[in-house]
Amino acid sequence: MLAIAVITVSDRAFKKEYEDLSGPAVREILRTGVPCEVGLTVVPDEKDAIKRAILLNAGNDYIITTGGTGLSPRDVTPEATREVCAREVPGISEWLRRESARETPNAVLSRGYCGQMGNTIVINLPGSVRGASFCARLLVTILEHGKEMIVGGRH
Repeated sequence: MLAIAVITVSDRAFKKEYEDLSGPAVREILRTGVPCEVGLTVVPDEKDAIKRAILLNAGNDYIITTGGTGLSPRDVTPEATREVCAREVPGISEWLRRESARETPNAVLSRGYCGQMGNTIVINLPGSVRGASFCARLLVTILEHGKEMIVGGRH
């Protein structure tokens, strides 16, 4: 069974100005698609808060963020993720962007990043419910194999 942390990055959801819908949507898709335990966290669009949440969830097989991947000045999730990961896993973020662009050309504006931190893979998803859900449905097809690769299983 996979251990997955979902971190929603949103100033307004953190301040409870609106309900986080992306994180719960991603959790439901993951639970339906692959045997897993999924925890949810909401943090503001602040690099230190994002890094702290990622580091607190180290030890999970995956940490999946939603939000903060756009072009506004407060969108710093990729930068925070890069700073805590030891190495990049570019194929995942490239794949998510490519497949998402088939749904909407605006997906090419996402700066989502994917990296490895020890035995944990950190993946940035867009913040919209639609975009995050679409990407989560793609991810369920590779999550178990990714874990096997990290722990030295079949390749």
